[in-house]
Amino acid sequence: MTSPWLAQPQVAPTAPRPLVRASWNRALERHLDPDLLLASLEVAEDELGDYRLAHPLASVLPVIRRLLVRDADDDSGMLVAVGDAMGRLLWVDGDRALRRRAEGMLFVEGAGWSESRVGTSAPGTALELDHAVQISGGEHFNRLAHEWSCTAVPVHDPETRRILGMIDITGGAQAVDPHTLPLMEATAAAVESELMVQRLRAQRDRIGAVTRPARRRPASGVTRTDRAVLRVLGRDTGELTSGGSTVELSARHTELLTLLAWHRQGLTAGQLADLVYTEGESAVTLRAEMVRLRKVLDKARCDLGLESRPYRLTKALELDAQHVIALLDRGAHRVALATAAGAVLPGSAAPGIEAVRDEVRARLRESVLTDASVDVLLEYARTADAVDDAEVWAALLRLLPPRSPRRAGIVAHLEALTAS
Repeated sequence: MTSPWLAQPQVAPTAPRPLVRASWNRALERHLDPDLLLASLEVAEDELGDYRLAHPLASVLPVIRRLLVRDADDDSGMLVAVGDAMGRLLWVDGDRALRRRAEGMLFVEGAGWSESRVGTSAPGTALELDHAVQISGGEHFNRLAHEWSCTAVPVHDPETRRILGMIDITGGAQAVDPHTLPLMEATAAAVESELMVQRLRAQRDRIGAVTRPARRRPASGVTRTDRAVLRVLGRDTGELTSGGSTVELSARHTELLTLLAWHRQGLTAGQLADLVYTEGESAVTLRAEMVRLRKVLDKARCDLGLESRPYRLTKALELDAQHVIALLDRGAHRVALATAAGAVLPGSAAPGIEAVRDEVRARLRESVLTDASVDVLLEYARTADAVDDAEVWAALLRLLPPRSPRRAGIVAHLEALTAS
């Protein structure tokens, strides 16, 4: 049965967009025939597993699946594909009936969908231009693809900005809905941030393995821990890592540890209660919660030197939000932006957490506006915090060269913001 999203082939545009016409011209210069084009299998089936396992995007597939694939179920009429920097599809998920239909044009794992192979398509053209692209129906150079639409975005190495691959959504008209492009760009940003986090973890582990001398286990039976790390960016509950083990904290315990890591000088029971609770709970309630937190830390064998009167941590706890600020202070704006994978505990309404969240957001905005390069400012402008920030987009317009092809889109976005 034909998917409702692919009921009728879409008619080729009579006046192609400049982006599409330029892509068609490249296809003609490469002597591609729109009636004879067919993708080819460039990664053999017996090699695909090993190649995928070694690819940099393999480690971030859970992020892509969480943000995109779970919504592309068997009734969605949508496919989600992930490919390498050469346009070869490595993973294809989504509507099973649609996957079978897509096999007719070899939109399958292992097939090459670069622009040089199949002409205009979102996966190949996004890689060719190094930015997000939407291709609708007849805009495809290959006539076999005229009943499909797609949105794709490249994924970059968070440090070198080298293209690692791309993420694509393919289907019918739904695949090029206005909301799809920002969703794909946000997914790529989340993937790049996760890659940076993984890299920093690996670097920390390597340094620890080299510099940490062997120690005897204390007679008490409690294992000594490495430097503890608490991750709260883009999360509603904290992830506490110490001594090679990781524990997921409750929302309340995450708030308490975040505030104690942020206020290293310590807080009285009353001060901490005011920062955590929104309905005036007493310091007695706080003390009971702190007792439970101590038990959680003891069970996790994570010794943070938690003291009272005032409440404070006497041993190091590295907070990822503080790491972002440290990167900004060093002028590493691009890495800071990649590391800032979301707001601090976005689901928390604790007054103290809201203050921390606002401070990190303000520091990032101020630093990027003041000192960052135009490319980093453009990345920041596309984040959820800045997409509606007219001052950021105006600053971006001032920094771009007069003949930059990016100016038209930025002017249009800025006019839409100022008109609303």
